[in-house]
Amino acid sequence: MFILKNAWISIKRNKGRNILIGIIIFIIACACTITLAIKNTAGYLIDSYKSAYDKEVTISFDRANMMKGFDPSGAEGRENAREKFDNIASYTIDDVLSFADSEYIENYYYTYSIGLNGNNIEKAEIESNNIPNGFGRGKENNASSTDFTLTGYSSLDAMSEFISGTYTMNEIREDAWTIAFDGNYVFINEELASYNNLKLNDKIKLESEDGNTYEFEIIGIFKENEEGTEEPMSMFSNSANTLVTNAKAVTNITESNENVKATIYPTFIIDSYDHVEKLQTEFYEKGLDENFVLQTNEELALSGVSSIQNINSFATTFLTLTLIIGGIVLFVINMINIRERKYEIGVLRTIGISKLKLTMQFVSELVIVAVVALILGAGIGAVSSKSVSNSLLESEINSSNERTEEIGKNFGGTNMNGNMLNRENRGEMHGKGMPVVEAYDSIDAVVDMKVLLELLAIGLTLVLVSSIASMVSIQRFSPLTILKERS
Repeated sequence: MFILKNAWISIKRNKGRNILIGIIIFIIACACTITLAIKNTAGYLIDSYKSAYDKEVTISFDRANMMKGFDPSGAEGRENAREKFDNIASYTIDDVLSFADSEYIENYYYTYSIGLNGNNIEKAEIESNNIPNGFGRGKENNASSTDFTLTGYSSLDAMSEFISGTYTMNEIREDAWTIAFDGNYVFINEELASYNNLKLNDKIKLESEDGNTYEFEIIGIFKENEEGTEEPMSMFSNSANTLVTNAKAVTNITESNENVKATIYPTFIIDSYDHVEKLQTEFYEKGLDENFVLQTNEELALSGVSSIQNINSFATTFLTLTLIIGGIVLFVINMINIRERKYEIGVLRTIGISKLKLTMQFVSELVIVAVVALILGAGIGAVSSKSVSNSLLESEINSSNERTEEIGKNFGGTNMNGNMLNRENRGEMHGKGMPVVEAYDSIDAVVDMKVLLELLAIGLTLVLVSSIASMVSIQRFSPLTILKERS
């Protein structure tokens, strides 16, 4: 009680000096509160982004591994490489189902493609006699022995071209997404539709090379948006002869006709990127050719938070500099304070006040001033940080909403239930290449108990740092020497 009483009397007696110390701590508290709030918000956003991206794994051909030991410049080396390439065992839909049966995999989807010819529709191409001399046809028009590529998607998640905006739905039936993944339904390119005078609800017939016929109903018409994908002197885009359907329809064709060769591109959703190596080993044990490797979307997921991580890093740097500069200023002020109060220290020591009590009094003075300044600084900082942090968060939420709505338009503006895609049902877009950040307007989400505890720890640290001067000086000063110098 004696210590606190003397500390309070000293604070009132030296108002100017303590007000100066209080102002410095107040400014530090404001800056730290805003910085910690921004770090808190940035951390929330980073977690939101990371959770919004599914951890994807795909199977890719390891060309570098296959070419090891071969000299591509020599005829023999090229022949051996070609032979090895021809002997690579491809994987089937049954293999994919086997791969997906793993403790590390949470979900999966895939794209299943086959080549078919037209029965009652014509392939979109330019007649050879209309092509000027010296120009060739586009690769879509002559790259395959079949007229059309029938691509089946296992789910909405697998439709990466629509998610990325490469394809955009121009016309679509209202019930399209209700029936799209179960039955013989197709989305066709607008160029192919125009070339064959086709419209919604029309039926087209495709046939395999051995003559089997398959009928599909048109439920949507899409266009390709990427510029520069067309071949020189080709009036059609690369996807002009691509027909989009569901994986079940393609599977039914391949199971009923073994002469139809299919290509499958699976994507696996894993629980952690740390398990990729174990998963790859498991795939090899299940029969995956070792010329294939697993690739993840980790780099893409991290790229989405790069700007926020930069803000987080800047806030950390700013906080560190604030504490260093603030600590030095307080230490210097306290050194000056001790020199000015040297006679007071000598008198108190002479009348029997112990060094410990004297040290505790000086520390108590700083603690009292610091607590008042921290409370005021935290309040002002909290009010200021709300607008700063929420402004940062609002920008990211708007970006997420815009991206979600853009993807909704790519799919024709409807979701799987036939309802318009909007902000209310944007959660259905979770895991499709963009984050879904939930909005909040409460200051507790920015300046919470964690921030206040961190601010308290910072304040106590500054008090201890600035008190070192008084602790050392009081232990070093001799009361008789002080009084002699005074006289």
